[in-house]
Amino acid sequence: MSDFTEELHIAKKAAKKAAEVIRNFRQNQSFEINFKGRNDLVTDADLAAEEKIIAIIKEHYPDDEILAEESSNEQFLSAERTWLIDPIDGTTNFAHGFPVYCVSIGLWENRQPKMGVVLEVNSGECFHAIRGGDAYLNNKPISVSSVGEASKSMIGTGFPYNNLQLIDNYLRFFKWLLAQTQAVRRPGAASYDLCCVAAGRFDGFYEYSLNPWDVGAAALIVQEAGGMISDWAGGDEWLFGERIIAGNPDIHAFLLDAIQEHFLEEELRL
Repeated sequence: MSDFTEELHIAKKAAKKAAEVIRNFRQNQSFEINFKGRNDLVTDADLAAEEKIIAIIKEHYPDDEILAEESSNEQFLSAERTWLIDPIDGTTNFAHGFPVYCVSIGLWENRQPKMGVVLEVNSGECFHAIRGGDAYLNNKPISVSSVGEASKSMIGTGFPYNNLQLIDNYLRFFKWLLAQTQAVRRPGAASYDLCCVAAGRFDGFYEYSLNPWDVGAAALIVQEAGGMISDWAGGDEWLFGERIIAGNPDIHAFLLDAIQEHFLEEELRL
């Protein structure tokens, strides 16, 4: 059985090359912005970075399947080896020059995450994990925080941009959470948020209206850093279920209980 170290090397290479493409577009300010939905942006940089990533992966693994944000028509994960790719997680940040956006590349097999790389383009921070092999930031081991009390925690979240069906309740919960925790932050890129949980910067994270390429790499990094991942119902349907909770064990449990108290049962699932 592969230990996925070669795949990790290729993923890092692809992420680095994609980041170069993204930086060139940003520095030259030569990209065009289009809309897949009202607030769902796509730029020339997204398309070019994704093309670069796929080309590198296909050069080494021509038979592997690809599930990528800009070129995959369907959200489907087979049992075969599948690469989950988000060329720019945080496209709105990128378009506005707000310096938090990531290249996210994950590899799944038998519908389980095996390897994940998340590269924050501006800082150059590279998070990675191989299943069963711990989690790393710039090749140094990382772990989730040991904060056990909600009142001492800092939580990450995101606001949905194209699915507002839960927004009223979501904002009420956000207000409640502000009073229960030390702080709530919203960087604007779910893969980065999850890596902040893995590195102990955030103690927990929650969001809805996410896609598999948003979380397919970073969730494994959280797990290998000692954290917990679930959907809002406490189950394992977080990849396609659009609702995710992450955190160290204590804060994950706090967020799970709180979300289940504040949202209707039908709101906990897609």
